[in-house]
Amino acid sequence: MKNRKPAIIAVVALSSALALTGCESAASTASKNASTAADNFEVQRKIIGVNTRTDNYLFFVEGRCSIERAGDLIVTCKHGENDYRKHYVGQATDVAWVSTQMDGIDVSEYHTRVVVKPQGIIPDIDLKTSF
Repeated sequence: MKNRKPAIIAVVALSSALALTGCESAASTASKNASTAADNFEVQRKIIGVNTRTDNYLFFVEGRCSIERAGDLIVTCKHGENDYRKHYVGQATDVAWVSTQMDGIDVSEYHTRVVVKPQGIIPDIDLKTSF
């Protein structure tokens, strides 16, 4: 009897873990997979901005694009091999603005670019001498 306790506990723990991982709906899983595919530039998208007061089109971006929402709409698109373009769309009550990158740039998908400006690190030194 004592030897069966650890086995029973292991079976209960395993079945509980399996039951908890199965709680996500198929639609939720598909949505996450679609977002992952888009973030890897595998999905062709057309993003359209509309003025909600006049129903006029303000802009559209089309291509293999990833969308990020951080206050503004940030759209990063892959236009070709080593050709990435980033677009920003901002909105206020009466005004919408769009910033579109006109030319592609070759950026690394694997390394983070860090720009350090020496004038921000090295302090200004005033040297005063007296004779």
